[in-house]
Amino acid sequence: MTQKRNITGLILAGGAGRRVGERDKGLISWHGKPLVAHVSNCLKPQVSDLLISCNRNFSRYREYSTQILADDRQDFQGPLAGVEAALPFILTDFLVVVSCDMPHLPKDLVNRLIAPLSEEANDCPEISYAHDGVRAQYLCAAMRRDCLTFLTQYLNEGHRAVRDWYKTRHTVTVDFADCESSFRNYNRLA
Repeated sequence: MTQKRNITGLILAGGAGRRVGERDKGLISWHGKPLVAHVSNCLKPQVSDLLISCNRNFSRYREYSTQILADDRQDFQGPLAGVEAALPFILTDFLVVVSCDMPHLPKDLVNRLIAPLSEEANDCPEISYAHDGVRAQYLCAAMRRDCLTFLTQYLNEGHRAVRDWYKTRHTVTVDFADCESSFRNYNRLA
């Protein structure tokens, strides 16, 4: 099993917040704390380094990680721009990416996502992502750092869709049907 010290975690919190009235979604309060606090508390014990990709409110996000970064691309170009911005800060072999709006993430998320990438076989997948039994959770994923070298070209060609980028790589889904509710996200204001 890949050890925790070889895994960087990345919380994506750089969106424009269009579905939540232009608010910074990661900082929306849920059960008395910002959504990002819940995600950080879950992910931090599972990884060696924790990064947060955000495009505003940097000092607020610094409360949840010492390494805060912004997209290099303008105009909120999507979650892959956040992953691209993290590239210089990933000093481990593996990256685990999660969205800032999933406060119920499983405590074994990282181990389960990393497991299929840890094999030494030549045909080992480059990316694994969660499937909650109903739908793919593309923003709950683990990636080999090596595959990220292809990301900038993909974005430069005008592509933005996470699932379409995954189709260009060797990917595998990881079954999380036993904890479907863990992937409930908060994409809209109630």
